Amino acid sequence: MHSYAIRRRDRTLVNHHSTVKNFFMAKIIVIANQKGGVGKTTTAINLSATVAAAEFKTLLIDIDPQSNSTSGLGIERNSLSVYQVLIGLEPAENCIVNSYMPYLDILPSNIDLVGAEVEMVSIENREYLLKNALQHIRSDYDFIFIDCPPSLGLLTLNALTSADSVLIPVQCEYFALEGLGQLLNTINVVKKNFNEPLSIEGVLLTMFDTRLRLSNQVVEEVKKYFGSKVFQTIIHRNVRLSEAPSHSKPVILYDASSVGAQNYISLASELLQRNNLQKMEKIVE
Repeated sequence: MHSYAIRRRDRTLVNHHSTVKNFFMAKIIVIANQKGGVGKTTTAINLSATVAAAEFKTLLIDIDPQSNSTSGLGIERNSLSVYQVLIGLEPAENCIVNSYMPYLDILPSNIDLVGAEVEMVSIENREYLLKNALQHIRSDYDFIFIDCPPSLGLLTLNALTSADSVLIPVQCEYFALEGLGQLLNTINVVKKNFNEPLSIEGVLLTMFDTRLRLSNQVVEEVKKYFGSKVFQTIIHRNVRLSEAPSHSKPVILYDASSVGAQNYISLASELLQRNNLQKMEKIVE
């Protein structure tokens, strides 16, 4: 089996025996959990920003009608959004917005997305709308992250059908595993019917509070259930991490020395290593 690496500058796919230009397709990672308040959007914003800071070309797709990833990166909710892409009014490239970070773009959400699922029901092959829309832009990026709504409706189904893998945030609090069975069942249904290669990228423990014995108990329980799929990095509760969205910044730009920023730098490094990509020397230094 060949080992691959991405050269950040020329986007060349390299293996031990040959070099093939313009062959690489972005890895699409969905951040999903139908349970609300587990850190999906916080992870979507900060993981995508931290990967982009390491000079991997990154696209964040906000497919949540609440549009928190959009506002959290300081993007105005304008008329063009992922809604127009899903219902076929605009190609994705017309709706993608450049962020203030050189390697980070966003496909924003807006209030129109609230009614999208109703409109999508009558569209043929409705489960594949997002997948089809992303096909011709995948080669423009190294990673595409999708921030899902806290539900298992058609929007999340479209995200799972288009993805290579799923990152599942789990809050370190009571009832942490509640509803995970339903999510895993949905992933299995998607694998069986729409997207066989779909895998679990990893389970991320969030909102860890060192003062609470319960947090440690949840960590043990999740690791017992998911084993090696659990990221070693744990996201701690952190004031600076909570403040950053109100300043429309990812935490690495708001306060790079904070615990929250260091957690997401560690997570991004772990994600890149899991995918046999370079470590994040630039950020870590």
